[in-house]
Amino acid sequence: MKILVTGAAGFIGMHVAERLLGAGDEVIGIDNLNEYYDVRLKQARLDRLRAHDRFRFRKLDIADEAAMRELFAAEKFERVVHLAAQAGVRYSLENPHAYVRSNLAGFANVLEGCRHAKVAHLVFASSSSVYGGNARLPFSEHDNVDHPLSLYAATKKSNELMAHAYSHLFGLPATGLRFFTVYGPWGRPDMALFLFTRAILAGEPIEVFNHGRMRRDFTYIDDIVEGVVRILAQPARPAPDFDPAAPDPATSWAPYRLYNIGNHAPVSLMDYIEAIEDCLGRKAEKRMLPPQPGDVEATHADVGELQRAIGFAPKTAVREGVRSFVEWYRGYYGA
Repeated sequence: MKILVTGAAGFIGMHVAERLLGAGDEVIGIDNLNEYYDVRLKQARLDRLRAHDRFRFRKLDIADEAAMRELFAAEKFERVVHLAAQAGVRYSLENPHAYVRSNLAGFANVLEGCRHAKVAHLVFASSSSVYGGNARLPFSEHDNVDHPLSLYAATKKSNELMAHAYSHLFGLPATGLRFFTVYGPWGRPDMALFLFTRAILAGEPIEVFNHGRMRRDFTYIDDIVEGVVRILAQPARPAPDFDPAAPDPATSWAPYRLYNIGNHAPVSLMDYIEAIEDCLGRKAEKRMLPPQPGDVEATHADVGELQRAIGFAPKTAVREGVRSFVEWYRGYYGA
């Protein structure tokens, strides 16, 4: 198939594109290569993808309405994996307009392109951050998520609502995947694993927010990719038992679905740091700090629906995943 992967120079985007290319699909990747973090890392990811003759890249901003319209008209994509977004909870406090532009206006352009090109399935990245102030664990797709704690989370919840509207109005099969703290080789430099590894190797202190009293459902990149690819092969369908009198947020009368994709095994932040220390053979100097605005104390994915849908749930142990990241980091940076 011919598949569009937005955010192809990103962490998850590169891995998903690589997997699709390995399966024989033609992949067109787009990315605006912004300077939110080191562009050289993004270029290195693209270099891996350019080794495949079925890959083409276009530097393109999803917020550019005319360029996106032209792209969809010219390429006639069969399926779309939308991973491009302005990421990061904390950065959304500093530069909110970047999130509005990319995550809202940009996603509207993706939806319009899918609508007019009659794309057979749109799979888009949502986030565990949409659960916001929810205190009931594990987080379930069937729960209400109307209390986001950051603008980033609000934009991801908005994406889910926008996609549902297009599914209802135009019959666009759309599936949203709520990713839970993705980590692994080629990861983002603003994520905890990358920041901690770099600081520990440099002999610098690491910043531990909420005094370490946090738990995260850390999910290894290969498990995320497996889930994305399996879901992409199963276009969303209307739920035959959907009841408008008691609406289920995860399903619809339209061809629309939401799934959690997490490791369903939360790990304390201090245990995560210990795993990094063990892999590096060094202890971290810890600077204990209060909670950051927008952060939640714990995440935990209920993945029962995902498992029933595709017969798969993430399972990579944190120590195994951290070891793979550290090996990549040492090789890539010569550390």
